[in-house]
Parts: sequence; structure tokens; C-alpha cells
Amino acid sequence: MLPNQNKDPVNVVDLENSDEEEEDEVSGSGTVPLMACSRNQNQTFQSRSFWRAGDYHVGSTKSAPPEGQLEHARVHPKFLHSNATSHKWAFGAIAELLDNAVDEIRNGATFVKVDIISNMKDNAPALLFQDNGGGMDPDCMRQCMSLGYSSKKANTTIGQYGNGFKTSTMRLGADVIVFSRATRGSRVTQSIGLLSYTFLRKTEQDDVIVPMVDFEITGNQTQPIIYSSQDDWSNNLKLILEWSPFASKDELMQQFDDIGVRGTKVIIYNLWLDDDGVMELDFNNDEEDIRLRDEVKSGILPKERKSHNKLMESHVSYRLRFSLRAYTSILYLRKFTNFHIILRGKPVQQYIIAEELKFLKVVMYRPKLGMTSKEISVETTIGFVKEAPILGVSGFNVYHKNRLIRPFWKVFNEGSSRGKSVVGVLEANFIEPAHDKQDFERSALFIRLEVRLKQMVVEYWTCNCHLIGFQSQIPEIRDMQKEFRAGQPSAGFKTGLSKELPTDQHVIGLSANLQQGLGNAPPIVGLAANSHDLPTVQPIIGLAAGSFREEASLDGSGSTSIEQICEENIQLFMRCETHRQKEIDLKNTVEKLEKELEEAKRKCSQLSSHLENRKKQMSTKHETGKA
Repeated sequence: MLPNQNKDPVNVVDLENSDEEEEDEVSGSGTVPLMACSRNQNQTFQSRSFWRAGDYHVGSTKSAPPEGQLEHARVHPKFLHSNATSHKWAFGAIAELLDNAVDEIRNGATFVKVDIISNMKDNAPALLFQDNGGGMDPDCMRQCMSLGYSSKKANTTIGQYGNGFKTSTMRLGADVIVFSRATRGSRVTQSIGLLSYTFLRKTEQDDVIVPMVDFEITGNQTQPIIYSSQDDWSNNLKLILEWSPFASKDELMQQFDDIGVRGTKVIIYNLWLDDDGVMELDFNNDEEDIRLRDEVKSGILPKERKSHNKLMESHVSYRLRFSLRAYTSILYLRKFTNFHIILRGKPVQQYIIAEELKFLKVVMYRPKLGMTSKEISVETTIGFVKEAPILGVSGFNVYHKNRLIRPFWKVFNEGSSRGKSVVGVLEANFIEPAHDKQDFERSALFIRLEVRLKQMVVEYWTCNCHLIGFQSQIPEIRDMQKEFRAGQPSAGFKTGLSKELPTDQHVIGLSANLQQGLGNAPPIVGLAANSHDLPTVQPIIGLAAGSFREEASLDGSGSTSIEQICEENIQLFMRCETHRQKEIDLKNTVEKLEKELEEAKRKCSQLSSHLENRKKQMSTKHETGKA
């Protein structure tokens, strides 16, 4: 439910009953009144480690609604922490806040700054995010602080769930304060909102209370916007000053000085520590970067650590795990034209992965979205990394609405030699990402995509691995390589594969040295993307479905297209997944039954032993009675 503009909204769930709250502390309505919010402030905060911060006792919760009002769901402060655990990775939380700024490009934003500042009360480091977008008016500020509200259009913006701000800020620190200036028509407003887990914990709240104050700027005058009463507005301001890094109203208002005509500033403080009591984010290793402390040493990348060579350690696929600058450089698929991400005073240079590949090939994938959905084509760029084969980096970088979701996703097992140094880039807007935007929901569409990407790797590797020094996987090309090494090219090579090829096509399937050895023969594409005129007597292996439209048959009489074969493969894979799951379920059932059988045998043995003892006792009594 959105805030009622006639009242002073301070609670992200119960925004209707602020009039009744002041007299309801004992009888219990919904929100604890603001006048009672300073109790027990000496209680210690149990843990500064994020993964332990939610481990505390939840007291009794007032449940009776005010008279005349309907029952409604409420949110306990502990939910702020549990909700934030969706972010397993701190950089994923930072990316959410960057997304909010990128979405503001449509409102004129030209930059977002990420920097470190000091908490004015204790000099502890705090995270700053600031953009010059459209800003938030009082209504938008309340939507931002509430759960599940989003005015963004899902087809034009990255954000859509209305939950990212809460999960990301609470994942990075215990508290966040937001300053925003907006112009709507002729009205200019300034809003301040505080979401403080520390405040809620130390005052033992059983509901999420968010103090907010708003101002309207008229000429050179800044006047408070009063919704219910001056006392309510003053109490909100008092709470903000008590629990934020700023001790006076003047200090709060100074935060708007560098915002300009419009924009938003987010300050996250009381940053989380790791289990050893050390700051989770490292600000000292590199003055122009933010790093995850000891991420590499902790064994996150065991495979890469074994190589331990400087080439691997300098590559973005390795550095993105612990360097925010590296991760941010590939976070968005397309280059910004008039927008910059400024990290600790230095703009981030965007790294366009597709531009760093060699022997590029574009493969079109047409996912089946259902009978009622229109057909779409997904363009996948695939190639070898520039340092191949020395550098074995591989995997697909899958984006959604311009935002990176899965970086360097290896669709094959690590031990497989197929696909070494093969990297792909695609934008998969037809599948939905998970809420933390670090993975996709494992739907049928996702499984189909995974199967198709595996096929792309095999097809590309089969046709092109010889370009980086590996033995060709195609028999005809292997024979050609041997013949050219021996200096005796066969007649079949010239008349068979080069037959009817257009002379303006260029060779992808052969190395430069082989090209020169052809002399005046027509340039050969071998088994490349535009080989429509190749004879189909011999089956051709390794061509992508989107780049080969001729029908192929093992015996020359059939007419099974490559796309049909791919679809059959997908169906077989999905059936295989179903049978594998059934096999797992059956194994679990067998194990459960075996345990039950063992337990029954044990009880049977105990019962048998008990009966045997009873028989002996009865026999002894009987013999004693006879005597």
C-alpha cells in the first residue's frame, strides 16, 4: 500500500495507522510509536559479521489490529537481514546499486560515483553511491524504502522487482541513508530517508520503521513538508540525527550541496566485517579500486590458482572475482555514449569482451518460446581469446537487458579439452534472471539454452581448433594438413572441397599458411559460416544450425535438417534430465527403505531376544514350581 500523503509515513508496511500509533504502545496495534523508539539504546549489537547478524532472539510481536481496521501482513526487522542473504557475493549487491544509476540514463544521468568517505561520528569508512539522474520526490523515496514497489518498466530498465535497493544496501552494511533532490514540473523537493538495521535492533522494534523528512524549495527558501503534524516531522528528524552519521540538521543539509539541480546520494555505513572481525571490503590494497579481501587466497578460484601465471592473473575473467574495477568493466554489454562509472575518482574503462576475441563467428539461436509468442533470434558471438592457446580461459558471458548475469560460464566440465580458449557473448532477454541477478532461473528455456551453447562450442571447436594449433577434428581438413606438410596436395582437395565456391568468400577453416599454399586456387571457406554451395554427399560435421541451411543425410536419401537434429538433441537432453532425477529419487527411496529395513531388523532382533528371555524365565518358573 502506498503512503497516504496526509500523514507522515515512517513505516514500510503499516503506512495507514500513524494517527493511532501514539496511544497504542501498550494495547498493541501495528507500528511502535516514534516516541518509544529510543528505548534500550544501550543494548549491544550482537555481531558485525553479516552472516551472523541475523542470529538473534525475536521477541513477542503485537498482533491485534486497531479497531475498525483489517488484518495486514507486517515485516519484522530480521527480514531485512534474511532478505539480503540473497546476495552471496558483495559485488552482486554493488551491481544492483549501479543498475539503479544506469536506469537513470533515461532521465539524463551522465555519471555514477562510487567512493569511500568517512562516517562523521566515528571516522569509520562508508560507501558512497551518487548519480545525477532524475532524483526521487517524496513519493518515489517511499517506494524506494518500501518492499516490492517499483515504477520501472520491465521492458526498458534493468530493475523491475522493487527489492534490489533493500537487499543490496543491507548486504553491504547495517545502515543506509539516502539524500535525493528532484524536480517535478515547477516543484523542487529534497528528501532524506534512513533504513537502519542498527536502530531497529538496538531499540528492539518488531516492525520496520523508516524515518523520513522532506523539504520543498521555493526560490532561496527551504521549507519542511508536513504531512500530519510538526511533532511527527521533528521526531523523524531526531531519529535520523541520532542514528545517522550526521549530528545536526545543518550537516544533513550540506549533503545536498554537491548533488546539483537533481540527483541521488546513497551512503552505506557500519559496513559488515568478516568472521575474523576484519572489513569485508578492502579499500587499502589499491587506491583506485575496491577489492574483496582475500578472495583469491580463500580458494574461490582453485583451478586458476594452480596455473599461477601472470597472464592468467591479469585477465579480466580472473580479476573480476576480487576487483570491483575489473567486474564493473564488463558489467554492461554495450558501451555507454555519455555515461561514466567513476570508481574512487577514476572512470572505469569498459571492456567489451567480443572485441577481444579472434576468429570470430556469429551464430543465431532461435529459442522456442511457445505457440503464442513471436519468434525471436538471439545473436551469439563466439571466438578464441587473443592469447589462445596459451591462455585457456573459456566460457559464455550471458547478459540480460545489457547487464551481465553469468560471466565466463563454462558449459563443459573443467577437465574437457573441447572448447579450450573458446569464449562467447550473448544477450538472453528471453529468460528471467534470479533476484540477485547473478544467475538465471533454471527453467525449460534455460536448459534449452545450455544445450545449445554446448553444441555451439563443439561445432566451433570442431571447425576451428586447428587455427590455434590443435589437431583438426574434421577428417578432410586433417588429410589436407598432412598433404600440405608433405608438399603434395591431392587433386581431390582442389576439385572436391573448392568446387562451386564463390571466389569472393574467404577461408575461415584453414590457416594462413595453407591459404598461401593454394596458389591461384579459389579461396576456400572450408567448413565455414557461408558454405551454402558445398556438396552434401558427405555429411558435414560441426556447422552451427543458424549458419547452414542445406539438408544433410547419412545415406543420401533422408532429409533431416541440422535444426531438427538440434531440437531432437534438446528433447533427448531434457528426457535424460528427467530420468536422471527419477534415478536420484529412486536411489533416495532405496536408501530410505534400506534404513527402515535395518531398523526393522534391529527391532525384530530385540523382540526376539526379549521373547527368548521371557521363555527362559517362564521355563525357570515352571521348573521351580514342579520342585
